[in-house]
This record gives sequence, structure tokens and C-alpha cells, in this order.
Amino acid sequence: MSKAAELAALIANVNNGSSLTAKNLIINGNMNVAQRGDQTGLSNAYCGVDRYTFITNSAARVTGKQSGSNAENGFANALNLDVTTADSSVAAGDYAYVRQYIEGQNLQHLNWGTSSAKPLTLSFYVKSPKTGTHWVEVYSYDAAKFTSASYTVNSADTWEKKTLSFSGETGTAIADDNTAGILVGWWLMAGTTYTSGTHGGDVWHTTHANRVPGQVNTMDDTSNDFYLTGVQLEIGKATEFEHEPYATTLRKCLRYFWEANIDDYAYYYAQYATDWRINYIAFPVTMRATPTSTQTTSSGSPTEFKPTPTHTKYYLASALSATAYSITAFKADAEL
Repeated sequence: MSKAAELAALIANVNNGSSLTAKNLIINGNMNVAQRGDQTGLSNAYCGVDRYTFITNSAARVTGKQSGSNAENGFANALNLDVTTADSSVAAGDYAYVRQYIEGQNLQHLNWGTSSAKPLTLSFYVKSPKTGTHWVEVYSYDAAKFTSASYTVNSADTWEKKTLSFSGETGTAIADDNTAGILVGWWLMAGTTYTSGTHGGDVWHTTHANRVPGQVNTMDDTSNDFYLTGVQLEIGKATEFEHEPYATTLRKCLRYFWEANIDDYAYYYAQYATDWRINYIAFPVTMRATPTSTQTTSSGSPTEFKPTPTHTKYYLASALSATAYSITAFKADAEL
């Protein structure tokens, strides 16, 4: 795209309700933040790269990890799905895809549920082990409908840029809250339940057979690796990828998940009445919701570990008569 065309698209997007900054509805589109590290044997869990989940109901399993990527296009990192258990015999109801959930309160400017519903454009770089037809789907939780668009991989194991468009959903508004408003999913494998129909174009529907006809199987061999990076979802036409500071992306991700070595972060001690010792662990940012937690204690016998209603800190309490304790590692999960 020429600079003139890029500027024209940007102006049109702004006029249509986008912004000059924070235009990307996807978080961590350049795959820079990877708090969890490599995640092995995935079937229905978050990948090593923050904000992306791998979902399957088949025997297929992957390691989801951050990987070096196509630096020639300005992206130092990618999400890599490395097939560790293959599924070469796909049953009718089998599926596998990687997806990101987007909070409803981050989508209100789309005006979905009205005649002025804004269209979206998704752009990304992909490196697939298979040539042929691949699909991306957008699902609206409030409408309980989906729409999909196909892209063709021309050369296997080669970085290619793809751009897809999706109409706005005019029937049902997205709830203005902290639950999932939409998800964006890249299909990796699909059985006939999802492929046996005919794609009806850019329409919102509920017919499973019409969702992803012709989807290739990228899960059929343990030598397969699927890569994704440079993901941008924006109002209107595609524009240049918005490279934001790493610290900005990290803070967005911390709203959903935080994994820390406690030695690296401040936590506070207080004595409550005469019976308890309490450690307060302050989150770096306010989390999306009350998180679940996993903590590692090097000694002692804490009796209670739970969030406060403000989603800003946790406390760990033990009786004064108990053995002294310390926390060495901590995870807080408030993912969608």
C-alpha cells in the first residue's frame, strides 16, 4: 500500500470511529509478551504468548510458545504452535483453532446492534505448514452468531501477509461489561460438521456446516508448525501495524494474567488484631475480574489466600502460632 493510500485509509477509519492510536482491538498482536513460557500438551488452554488460546476437542496436541519470526517485516516474535500429537483422521465434529477473546467494554465504539454497526478488517502474517484454504472466524457472544472469511496460503512454511474484512453485526448490541464480547479465531483443523456446507459470504449466521468449508488440516503431522504474528483488528480498512511500546502491551496483558517471582515485586506485611500475620501482594495493574491464584510457599502453613473485591491485591494469612511462611512465586489469572 502506498503512503497516500495508507493515509487515506487511516483518515477514513478515524472518520468511521477508529482512533489515531490504540486502534488495534487485538492485544499483543506482535507476540512480544509471553509471561507463561512454553506451554506443552495444549488442548484447551492459553499458549505461551499472552492472550492467545489453543482449543481442540480432538487428539491433537501442541506446544504453544513464543518464537523468533519474520524480522524482515518488523516483527521479532511470533506465536508458534508446534504439533506434538497429530490428528490425521479427522472425525466429523473435530476442530482445532487458536483464538483471542476481546472484552465487551472495549468494543462499544463498534455500534454493533444498530444499523450503523462498524465493519472490521483483520490483517496478520501467517506461516502455515499447508497450502490451500484456511479460515478466520469472528464470533459475537451476545448475538450467538459467527461470520468467517477465508485466506489462501500459497507457499507452505513461508511468511505471507493476509487481510480479511468482516461486516458489523447489526442485530444485537455487545454488552458493556468485562465479559467476552467477541472472539477472533484462526481455524487449524475442522471436521465435516463445520465444512460440509457452502459459505454464504460475509454474513452473520448460526449454521455450523457453513462455517469453514475446505479448511486444511494443519494438525496431521508432528513435523507441522503454525506461526502467527502482526495481528491487527481495526475499524474500516487495513492500515500499517501499530507498534506500541513493550511496556504498554505488557500492562494490557497484566489485566488478564500475572506471573511473578515475588522477590521482584513489592508486597506488604501487617498484623491483624492479635491472631494473624498477613502479607499483601499488590498487582501491577487492576485485573479484569477477581483472579484465581496459584502461589508457591517456601515454608510455613498459610491458611487463607484470596482476592480482595477491588481486584488490586491479594492477601495471604496465617495464624501467629503457625510456622513463619514466605511466598516465592505467584500467578493471578483473570482471563476471559
